[in-house]
Amino acid sequence: MNRVVTDYIVVGSGIAGLTTALFLAKTGKVAVLTKAREVESNSFRAQGGIAAAVGEKDSPELHLRDTLRTGADLCNPESVDLMVRMAPKTIKMLIDWGTPFDKSGNQYALAREGAHSVSRILRVHGDSTGAGITSTLLRQLAHQPDIEVKTHTMVADLIVTDGVCRGVTALDADQHPTVYLAQKGVVLATGGCGQVFRYTTNDLVATGDGFAIAHRAGVWLMDMEFVQFHPTALAVETNPMFLISEAVRGEGAVLVNDLGEAFMKRYHEWKDLAPRDVVSKAIYAEMQQGRNIYLDATKIGQHFKNRFPKIYDACGKMGIDPVHDLIPVRPAAHFIMGGIRTDSYGRTSLPRLFACGEVACTGVHGANRLASNSLLEGAVFAQRVAARLSAYEDQTADVDPSLIPDVCTDRQDEEKIKNKIRQIVWDHAGIIRSSDGLKEGLSKLEQLSAKLLPGMFESRNMLTTAQLIMKAALWREESRGGHYRYDYPETVPAWAGKHKVI
Repeated sequence: MNRVVTDYIVVGSGIAGLTTALFLAKTGKVAVLTKAREVESNSFRAQGGIAAAVGEKDSPELHLRDTLRTGADLCNPESVDLMVRMAPKTIKMLIDWGTPFDKSGNQYALAREGAHSVSRILRVHGDSTGAGITSTLLRQLAHQPDIEVKTHTMVADLIVTDGVCRGVTALDADQHPTVYLAQKGVVLATGGCGQVFRYTTNDLVATGDGFAIAHRAGVWLMDMEFVQFHPTALAVETNPMFLISEAVRGEGAVLVNDLGEAFMKRYHEWKDLAPRDVVSKAIYAEMQQGRNIYLDATKIGQHFKNRFPKIYDACGKMGIDPVHDLIPVRPAAHFIMGGIRTDSYGRTSLPRLFACGEVACTGVHGANRLASNSLLEGAVFAQRVAARLSAYEDQTADVDPSLIPDVCTDRQDEEKIKNKIRQIVWDHAGIIRSSDGLKEGLSKLEQLSAKLLPGMFESRNMLTTAQLIMKAALWREESRGGHYRYDYPETVPAWAGKHKVI
């Protein structure tokens, strides 16, 4: 068994993991472990942009207010305040590193998305913001000799001795096991869990690994019931589904049903720019009535090609011309607000284990994430993780031979199990939930767990994460933000500020 000793271990190569690694490299050697290629992450796929109060008519106080309102009384105000105040400096940092944010003349072009009271979304190449930022960070990494990126490396579990996180066990592309030991600490930046749902915009790597790995080590997780469904994924049978950015509606596109009705006016005063949970439930309600849903972007006209080149090309491959045609859409799992509970420095309940990005629950999103706050959260809290972790004294750890992970030899069978998990979770813990449905879903997952074979790490992680989501959803007997129970359809004031810690 291979044994690697380094100062820091960062698991994940999205904006949170890469930013953390860049800052940690100032004080030691960093091993970045990523399950596929560096660019395979939800960060890279992000279209809409990154939010920051950098416009003349904007302020951190206004950004704070919009975030708290959208979070439906479950945000941590101190964490939100920290994020929005660090946002302008974080944008400057990304610019200094070479991120080519779009400009209009000499000013940065700011877009508006749902639930934002002003235009504050910075973009790269119109609709390739995640790719633009991630590519910039990877170029920075290439100049850092103290950062080593290990691609196609699947982390199996944390190494914990004497109640302290010492490192991780992992398998490379050839299924060879390696023990990675961290002299200072481990950072989980593994992203989200959209792949536990039948319909999702998430990259194939987003199988909930970080949540499950942490849970097995006894780490506390919080708010796992709150899953955001993006209302407008391109309604074509692909996995992942292609996202039609909310910014398209920000430019004037309107949701219509197959009767030609612009139906959002029936559901919210903000119509097509209502919060994502409202729009997703509205679309779901229309679909339950037998309606097909479309995004009418024709009023954007020829400007669509330049403003949304990536979306235009993706639609074109499906025979859709957004300049003239309606775009078929449906909701899909997009982002989880809950995760590994951390403080404002990314510290978890397990000493020497940190978390940041979507896998972490810092409290900034509450029950419903404000659009384009996710890339910001990853970049902001990565800096704070690095600042605190780099101050730690060195530790030592011995390798326990029993930690060698198993190897999976039946990939086809594992794919079948993964697809069953996705369908169960979509059917029983999707946009609309109920007590009976959640209990049935948990029962089905328990039966499926008996079919897991040693070495089926992704299936095991997906199943564990799905159970965590369902158990938390069963506990919260109300509807709030990204969690909707048709047997408890009201938002109950007494549940405000209540969090499920698992």
